[in-house]
Amino acid sequence: MTSLYFCLTINKTLQVHGRRLITLHAFYNFPLFSALIAMILAQVIKVPLNLFINRSWNPALAFSTGGMPSSHSAAVASLAASIGILDGYRSSLFAIAAVVCAITMYDAAGVRRHAGIHASVLNQITYNLSEITKGETTAVHLKELLGHRPMEVLAGLILGALTSYGLYYLG
Repeated sequence: MTSLYFCLTINKTLQVHGRRLITLHAFYNFPLFSALIAMILAQVIKVPLNLFINRSWNPALAFSTGGMPSSHSAAVASLAASIGILDGYRSSLFAIAAVVCAITMYDAAGVRRHAGIHASVLNQITYNLSEITKGETTAVHLKELLGHRPMEVLAGLILGALTSYGLYYLG
Protein backbone atom coordinates (compact mmCIF):
# COMPACT_ATOMS: atom_id res chain seq x y z
CA MET A 1 0.00 0.00 0.00
CA THR A 2 2.77 2.42 0.86
CA SER A 3 4.58 1.71 -2.41
CA LEU A 4 1.33 2.35 -4.32
CA TYR A 5 0.93 5.70 -2.57
CA PHE A 6 4.60 6.56 -3.18
CA CYS A 7 4.25 5.70 -6.86
CA LEU A 8 1.10 7.78 -7.26
CA THR A 9 2.54 10.81 -5.53
CA ILE A 10 5.64 10.85 -7.73
CA ASN A 11 4.04 10.15 -11.10
CA LYS A 12 0.48 11.49 -10.71
CA THR A 13 -0.38 9.58 -13.89
CA LEU A 14 -0.91 5.95 -14.71
CA GLN A 15 1.26 5.00 -17.68
CA VAL A 16 1.61 1.74 -19.58
CA HIS A 17 4.43 1.39 -22.13
CA GLY A 18 4.93 5.16 -22.17
CA ARG A 19 1.26 5.96 -22.91
CA ARG A 20 -0.58 8.14 -20.41
CA LEU A 21 -3.84 6.47 -19.42
CA ILE A 22 -5.31 8.26 -16.41
CA THR A 23 -4.31 11.23 -14.32
CA LEU A 24 -4.79 10.25 -10.68
CA HIS A 25 -5.41 13.58 -8.95
CA ALA A 26 -7.76 12.19 -6.29
CA PHE A 27 -5.10 9.87 -4.91
CA TYR A 28 -2.52 12.62 -4.93
CA ASN A 29 -4.64 14.41 -2.33
CA PHE A 30 -3.03 13.04 0.84
CA PRO A 31 -5.88 13.89 3.28
CA LEU A 32 -8.46 12.24 1.00
CA PHE A 33 -6.29 9.17 0.41
CA SER A 34 -5.53 8.84 4.12
CA ALA A 35 -9.21 9.16 5.13
CA LEU A 36 -10.29 6.52 2.60
CA ILE A 37 -7.58 4.11 3.73
CA ALA A 38 -8.54 4.64 7.39
CA MET A 39 -12.23 4.02 6.62
CA ILE A 40 -11.49 0.84 4.65
CA LEU A 41 -9.07 -0.37 7.31
CA ALA A 42 -11.66 0.19 10.07
CA GLN A 43 -14.30 -1.74 8.12
CA VAL A 44 -11.93 -4.66 7.43
CA ILE A 45 -10.71 -4.80 11.05
CA LYS A 46 -14.31 -5.33 12.28
CA VAL A 47 -14.40 -8.92 10.98
CA PRO A 48 -11.33 -10.37 12.80
CA LEU A 49 -12.14 -8.33 15.93
CA ASN A 50 -15.61 -9.88 16.00
CA LEU A 51 -14.05 -13.33 15.59
CA PHE A 52 -11.64 -12.66 18.45
CA ILE A 53 -14.18 -11.09 20.84
CA ASN A 54 -17.43 -12.94 20.02
CA ARG A 55 -16.00 -16.13 18.48
CA SER A 56 -18.16 -15.52 15.41
CA TRP A 57 -17.02 -15.13 11.80
CA ASN A 58 -19.26 -12.57 10.10
CA PRO A 59 -17.81 -11.05 6.90
CA ALA A 60 -20.97 -8.92 6.50
CA LEU A 61 -19.64 -6.68 9.29
CA ALA A 62 -17.14 -5.26 6.81
CA PHE A 63 -20.06 -3.72 4.90
CA SER A 64 -22.28 -2.59 7.79
CA THR A 65 -22.54 0.38 10.11
CA GLY A 66 -21.76 0.26 13.81
CA GLY A 67 -19.28 -1.93 15.63
CA MET A 68 -15.66 -1.69 16.67
CA PRO A 69 -13.91 0.48 15.49
CA SER A 70 -16.01 3.32 14.10
CA SER A 71 -15.10 3.80 10.45
CA HIS A 72 -16.69 7.25 10.37
CA SER A 73 -14.53 8.31 13.31
CA ALA A 74 -11.46 6.78 11.69
CA ALA A 75 -12.11 8.65 8.43
CA VAL A 76 -12.68 12.09 9.96
CA ALA A 77 -9.82 11.68 12.46
CA SER A 78 -7.51 10.68 9.62
CA LEU A 79 -8.70 13.63 7.56
CA ALA A 80 -8.07 16.07 10.43
CA ALA A 81 -4.67 14.55 11.26
CA SER A 82 -3.57 14.66 7.59
CA ILE A 83 -4.58 18.29 7.27
CA GLY A 84 -2.75 19.02 10.51
CA ILE A 85 0.37 17.29 9.22
CA LEU A 86 0.35 19.12 5.88
CA ASP A 87 -1.01 22.57 6.76
CA GLY A 88 -0.16 22.79 10.45
CA TYR A 89 -2.28 22.40 13.51
CA ARG A 90 -2.80 26.18 13.73
CA SER A 91 -4.32 26.46 10.24
CA SER A 92 -7.95 27.32 9.53
CA LEU A 93 -8.28 24.15 7.47
CA PHE A 94 -7.29 22.01 10.46
CA ALA A 95 -9.78 23.90 12.66
CA ILE A 96 -12.60 23.10 10.22
CA ALA A 97 -11.56 19.45 9.99
CA ALA A 98 -11.30 19.16 13.79
CA VAL A 99 -14.81 20.60 14.28
CA VAL A 100 -16.27 18.26 11.63
CA CYS A 101 -14.41 15.40 13.34
CA ALA A 102 -15.87 16.28 16.75
CA ILE A 103 -19.41 16.62 15.37
CA THR A 104 -19.17 13.29 13.52
CA MET A 105 -17.88 11.45 16.58
CA TYR A 106 -20.50 13.05 18.84
CA ASP A 107 -23.21 12.00 16.39
CA ALA A 108 -21.87 8.43 16.15
CA ALA A 109 -21.78 7.97 19.94
CA GLY A 110 -24.91 10.01 20.67
CA VAL A 111 -27.71 10.41 18.17
CA ARG A 112 -27.01 7.34 16.02
CA ARG A 113 -26.44 5.13 19.09
CA HIS A 114 -29.77 6.21 20.57
CA ALA A 115 -31.51 5.61 17.24
CA GLY A 116 -30.18 2.04 17.40
CA ILE A 117 -31.52 1.62 20.94
CA HIS A 118 -34.92 2.91 19.79
CA ALA A 119 -34.86 0.48 16.87
CA SER A 120 -34.24 -2.37 19.31
CA VAL A 121 -37.25 -1.37 21.44
CA LEU A 122 -39.45 -0.97 18.35
CA ASN A 123 -38.37 -4.40 17.10
CA GLN A 124 -39.42 -5.94 20.41
CA ILE A 125 -42.77 -4.11 20.34
CA THR A 126 -43.59 -5.21 16.78
CA TYR A 127 -42.54 -8.79 17.59
CA ASN A 128 -44.77 -8.84 20.69
CA LEU A 129 -47.65 -7.27 18.75
CA SER A 130 -47.29 -9.93 16.06
CA GLU A 131 -47.39 -12.64 18.74
CA ILE A 132 -50.47 -11.15 20.42
CA THR A 133 -52.41 -10.77 17.15
CA LYS A 134 -51.32 -14.25 16.03
CA GLY A 135 -49.70 -13.05 12.85
CA GLU A 136 -52.32 -10.50 11.77
CA THR A 137 -49.65 -7.84 12.04
CA THR A 138 -46.19 -8.49 10.72
CA ALA A 139 -43.08 -7.86 12.78
CA VAL A 140 -40.87 -5.43 10.88
CA HIS A 141 -37.19 -5.69 11.78
CA LEU A 142 -35.31 -2.40 11.96
CA LYS A 143 -31.52 -2.25 11.88
CA GLU A 144 -30.27 -1.93 15.44
CA LEU A 145 -26.52 -1.55 15.00
CA LEU A 146 -26.44 2.10 13.94
CA GLY A 147 -24.24 4.01 16.35
CA HIS A 148 -21.23 3.32 18.51
CA ARG A 149 -20.25 3.04 22.12
CA PRO A 150 -17.72 5.68 23.18
CA MET A 151 -14.92 3.07 23.18
CA GLU A 152 -15.65 2.23 19.52
CA VAL A 153 -15.49 5.93 18.61
CA LEU A 154 -12.22 6.32 20.52
CA ALA A 155 -10.78 3.28 18.71
CA GLY A 156 -11.75 4.88 15.37
CA LEU A 157 -10.10 8.14 16.40
CA ILE A 158 -6.85 6.38 17.29
CA LEU A 159 -6.91 4.22 14.14
CA GLY A 160 -7.52 7.28 11.94
CA ALA A 161 -4.73 9.33 13.46
CA LEU A 162 -2.28 6.41 13.32
CA THR A 163 -3.21 5.77 9.69
CA SER A 164 -2.40 9.36 8.72
CA TYR A 165 0.88 9.44 10.59
CA GLY A 166 1.82 6.00 9.30
CA LEU A 167 1.10 6.85 5.67
CA TYR A 168 2.87 10.18 5.95
CA TYR A 169 6.03 9.00 7.65
CA LEU A 170 6.30 5.61 5.93
CA GLY A 171 5.22 6.84 2.50
